[in-house]
Amino acid sequence: MKSEFLIQLENIEVCQEENVILSDSSLTLSKGEFVYVIGKVGSGKSSLLKTLYCEIPVRKGNAYVAGYNLRKIKNREIPYLRRKLGIVFQDFQLLTDRPAIKNLEFVLRATGWKNRNEINKRIGEVLEQVGMPNKGYKMPHELSGGEQQRIAIARALLNTPQIILADEPTGNLDPKTSGQIVRLLHDICQEGTAVMMTTHNYNIVNAFPARVVKCENIKLCSIEQGIPPGYEETEQE
Repeated sequence: MKSEFLIQLENIEVCQEENVILSDSSLTLSKGEFVYVIGKVGSGKSSLLKTLYCEIPVRKGNAYVAGYNLRKIKNREIPYLRRKLGIVFQDFQLLTDRPAIKNLEFVLRATGWKNRNEINKRIGEVLEQVGMPNKGYKMPHELSGGEQQRIAIARALLNTPQIILADEPTGNLDPKTSGQIVRLLHDICQEGTAVMMTTHNYNIVNAFPARVVKCENIKLCSIEQGIPPGYEETEQE
């Protein structure tokens, strides 16, 4: 299916073992668009992202991501799909035995980069993009949580992805740092990279508005007018 969407899900069903995570759910994401995915703990937010990078299969419906048909994708094609995606996790997932710059070099070499000058140039570019040009020599434990997340975002940007998938990227950060990280993701989106971010921090959603999709009762539904007052007290668990 040819589409103007980077992500196009139509009436999909997603299961883990025998548990239905999402059913009859649809979602699109366009180039340069920012979408929040909200919902209670266990509602399927993280599973949705895992579906998009082929960790969880789609059982029914149509699912296209960055030009790949997830219902028909072959195992050997999955690494090529993932190179079009930048994935950011709540717990950073940096290699703790090497400095930030070596974390980034590891990813580039693992994805086929060989030329030393090109590797150094690309690492410098992404560190500059995330506001960390002088922190590449530091070990992860020498960086604050916000700085580690910036390095993790730099890692996600290395191969110039079409889409950033950010799974609760502010979950381990204080409110001020959370705002800085979400602002950075919005800036990246302004430069043309689509962003899909799961969160249960509804203050962030209201402070940095974008389209909102809610996971609830194994469905995805759009919320047109932001998060209503008091919603966070009833939804966070």
